[in-house]
Amino acid sequence: MIWRFIRNIIRRNGMSSASDAFILSLGGSIVAPNSGIDIQFLTEFNLFIRKQVSEKNRRFFIVVGGGATAGQYIKAGKDIVGHDLTDVDLDWLGIHATRLNAQLVRTIFRDIADPRVIKHYEVILKIDRPVAVAAGWKPGWSTDYDAVTLCQDYGVRKMINMSNVDKVYDKDPNQFPDAKPIDTITWTEYRAICGDTWSPRMNTPFDPIASKLAQDMGITVKILNGRNIKNLEAALDEKPFIGSTISG
Repeated sequence: MIWRFIRNIIRRNGMSSASDAFILSLGGSIVAPNSGIDIQFLTEFNLFIRKQVSEKNRRFFIVVGGGATAGQYIKAGKDIVGHDLTDVDLDWLGIHATRLNAQLVRTIFRDIADPRVIKHYEVILKIDRPVAVAAGWKPGWSTDYDAVTLCQDYGVRKMINMSNVDKVYDKDPNQFPDAKPIDTITWTEYRAICGDTWSPRMNTPFDPIASKLAQDMGITVKILNGRNIKNLEAALDEKPFIGSTISG
């Protein structure tokens, strides 16, 4: 496809990031839970990222999910239209929710962030600011997949998935009380748990399609509870943290 050709040209021109760049997949359930926009978390996150930028000279690509905002619009569509809604319809509702949440996050970092919210992945943008914020693109692409694509585009091999769960489990802990938490797991083992099919609003720590791409590219993904800022800092610093690491 033409956009892949353009990406390859940009890579050859040296527009990939250095090792000081991090991809953060910021779950929408943290930004906009059922109780509304989490002002306290966003305030702490704002201070944390600014400190990381100023004191450690780090750069961040922050991919923002849809959260309860997406869920509310999807539920409304289903309640009104019924089963006639397709996965594409549901996807677009979720995608626009990610863009609203991402615009809020970009506004918070307005003085240190690229003025654009990344929402089209046909080309690689030249990012000069220490923060770039991204959102959903098109049906069939989750924000997890978007985040892995940014890893591919900017030469980053590690990312952190900031979810609302502490760890990956061997099965859904909401359904199985005997589910066991996992500290480290290979992509092959993880994909055997989560399967190969993705659908909008799928309840899994890291979606199956993004997992396949991450495995193909050799990307390491750390999954942790994003509300714990100190734990996030430990993960960024390669120190012991509470969460799960998927690699290999």
